[in-house]
Amino acid sequence: MAIHYQCRHCGTKVGQLVEPIDSNTLGFHHLNAEERTSMINYQDNGDIEVQVICDDCHEALTRNPNFYELDQFIQ
Repeated sequence: MAIHYQCRHCGTKVGQLVEPIDSNTLGFHHLNAEERTSMINYQDNGDIEVQVICDDCHEALTRNPNFYELDQFIQ
């Protein structure tokens, strides 16, 4: 089982964990049910995909707060 971190806006692979780690160590227990559903996807092979925001998209959102209203702002 691997945990893949991917940017929710541009699709860039941010990182990957391949060592077995407890989800509480990663802080998943701090998310409510709605946040878990929108951020964490469980793959058929046992891998977990976590939607995050990469540094470049975070910078763009910081400079342009109106981008938060859009589902995707990078074409």
